[in-house]
Amino acid sequence: MKILITGNLGYVGSVLTSHLREYFEESYLIGYDTGYFAHSITGANFIPEKQLDLQYYNDIRLITNNHLKDVDAVVHLSAISNDPMGNKFERPTEHINSTASIDLIRKSIQSGVNRFVFASSCSMYGSASESPRKETDTLNPLTAYARSKASTEKYMQDLILGDSIFTSLRFSTACGMSPRLRLDLVLNDFVACALTSRKITVLSNGSPWRPLIDVNDMATAIIWALRRDASENLNYLSINVGRTDSNYQIKDLANTVADLIPGTSVDINKNAETDNRSYKVDFSLYSQLASGFQPSFSLENSIVSLIDGLKSMKFDNHDFRSSQYIRLKALQSHMDMKRLNKELYWR
Repeated sequence: MKILITGNLGYVGSVLTSHLREYFEESYLIGYDTGYFAHSITGANFIPEKQLDLQYYNDIRLITNNHLKDVDAVVHLSAISNDPMGNKFERPTEHINSTASIDLIRKSIQSGVNRFVFASSCSMYGSASESPRKETDTLNPLTAYARSKASTEKYMQDLILGDSIFTSLRFSTACGMSPRLRLDLVLNDFVACALTSRKITVLSNGSPWRPLIDVNDMATAIIWALRRDASENLNYLSINVGRTDSNYQIKDLANTVADLIPGTSVDINKNAETDNRSYKVDFSLYSQLASGFQPSFSLENSIVSLIDGLKSMKFDNHDFRSSQYIRLKALQSHMDMKRLNKELYWR
């Protein structure tokens, strides 16, 4: 099988590469990435791309049918990947996350791609403080990032796929160690705070709910999507990916990290405005359909992996929120150095 992975030089893609090489040992693996964060290697003994057969360095907005020639499966990770970047770069976020994604889907169908896996997000549920959200519930995207995922899913839902199998994985909030670590993810941020200053500063009032999933379990879900059967007319499937017991309030995440890193205090901004991005998610469909591919990392496992990974890097950057480990800061640095223009194309 020939598999094309877009966004393979990012946080998730750098972990996924190893999982795909191990699971699909004889497959031909192709990476496709513009390289915004390719330099952000963290705690790796070798670059993950060594396990690929071919690497393209190109903007997802410029992908052609030639890149998809003879490709059997596409794993689409490329995206402006969080709310702060989406808020600052709203127009490029729409073009990259939605317009280019739809173009890739269209070209994949034209090129005869049989499997397409889209990295979507539970953030599309937005503000949902009642019962855990199911796939059939109404979406309520509150940010440019969430809206871009919702619009791409809407396009996919109306496709006539024939024998092709397309899957939209609505991932929980990512966490855990990666060869290209991000510290702008809530749990990863808390662990970095605890290790560098023995103090976790929670910028919200700590009450919002989030489901969490380790980046390794995200890779497992992608493998499931690449091999799942299209039974019960499910040639296209949108599915929540996570574990029902992994819905947490932000304050509970902070306190769990503090418990595992002795001497850590937790400072919660009780006067902060309420964060409307609060939702619990129901993962019963994923539990039912992907019984052999369930998340195996507990919250404690993910925290320990981060502790071990950061310690192995001798990480001691107290000002990490201004560093390249924050994706918005990395993009801004490229722009300040005139490497990117305002539409996030390389100059």
